[in-house]
Amino acid sequence: MSGDIPLSKKRAPALYAIIAFKLLKGSLFVVLAVVLYCLSDNNLPEEYKNFLGQPLMQKILHALRVHPGNKFFSDLALKIGDLTEGNVLWAAAGTLVYSLFSLVEGGGLIFRVSWACWMAIVESAFFVPIEVYELVRRPKFSWSIFIVTIINILIVWYLAKNRHRLFHPHHHR
Repeated sequence: MSGDIPLSKKRAPALYAIIAFKLLKGSLFVVLAVVLYCLSDNNLPEEYKNFLGQPLMQKILHALRVHPGNKFFSDLALKIGDLTEGNVLWAAAGTLVYSLFSLVEGGGLIFRVSWACWMAIVESAFFVPIEVYELVRRPKFSWSIFIVTIINILIVWYLAKNRHRLFHPHHHR
């Protein structure tokens, strides 16, 4: 019956956006973990070279006016060459564990359990100083890091400000 749930707990579009963000982020990191796992026993330098040589990738790089032989891609190729199967498997496992945090947060927020609210606040707040450090340390401003920082600050602010309204247990008769 709709009268059993207080109106303040029904309408929370910002909470729904946070839930969608957490579930999407968690899902993307699961996919990344699976891709890393699948690539772990491949010849990564050869895979990278083939990837850059694909016609679609060539078109994208050309449209972005980026040459695959520039310093960034050369440095990336060297780093990929240093990767071992074990390193990639560890990265896959770490990525999977990290994805589970977002998925658990999103699921807990759906059911409005208070521990999920605190988990989302702590996880989002944890990354803000790291992101600010990255913004300050980089020689060139990064819009992507800036946007992620703002999103994390807004998540922390919104959940901290509204946690009692959104997650406080209500007693029913």
